[in-house]
Amino acid sequence: MQRIEHRWSRYVARTLAIGMAAALVVAPGAFAQNASSTPTLKATDATPATPEAAAIRKTLEQKFPGAQISHIAKSGYLGLYEVMLDDNLVYTDPSAAYVFVGSLYDTATKQNLTEARARKLNRVDVAKLPYDLAFKRVKGDGSRKLIIFSDADCPFCHRLETEMKGLDNVTIYTFLFPIDQLHPNAAQKSKQIWCSADKAKAWDTFFASGKLPDNKGDCGDPVAKTQALGNSLHINATPTLIFADGTMIPGALPLPQLEKEMTSAEAEAKKLASQK
Repeated sequence: MQRIEHRWSRYVARTLAIGMAAALVVAPGAFAQNASSTPTLKATDATPATPEAAAIRKTLEQKFPGAQISHIAKSGYLGLYEVMLDDNLVYTDPSAAYVFVGSLYDTATKQNLTEARARKLNRVDVAKLPYDLAFKRVKGDGSRKLIIFSDADCPFCHRLETEMKGLDNVTIYTFLFPIDQLHPNAAQKSKQIWCSADKAKAWDTFFASGKLPDNKGDCGDPVAKTQALGNSLHINATPTLIFADGTMIPGALPLPQLEKEMTSAEAEAKKLASQK
């Protein structure tokens, strides 16, 4: 997978990976930061900044120089403030003396509140995606939208393709996103698929039989650009799905969950459009 750029991000990823349900309390001075680039396609947060949020931002910027802080707002839990630090949702007290890293759960519904909120805050601006770098498949009337970053040699991408056979009335945009560290041959395969006269058919044929188009993949493929795009969105796993409202979810979702996420996202996208 793509190397995560900052020690802070590595720490957060490691913390979440072990399945922490309780928050870990850390002092902000425990981590140093390197400068980070700002993804240009992330949807912006429109929450008005309060004086308290502005003071917290100032303190965190001093304690985490170079960190990207895209959102600060008071949460509904324990008097804490939620902070989007790089792509990680963390919590802090009003004085920003401590940072809480971990997930908050609703004990009644068992819902991971942190995960749900982070997905909303990390939405992608789907209107600004460079669709000329993707190939398109239309099923049924094509009325719904699904965007995928996929690796030709990723077994979970193969599983997703199998699940998507049950989808209808959807337009699927696929960005070729080979992860070189895991699948060193995927980039060349992606290039050959892109250079086919019928990209969608070539992709489907490869996933069905493993057969590649008979070309050298030297037609001016977009793989370097799609990898750069995925990196700018902090995509580090395949498949990664982006839904109509910009919600981004990694993993090969089973068909029932895929349908549920698409239905929810389509409704949210219409709601957001009506508010503009």
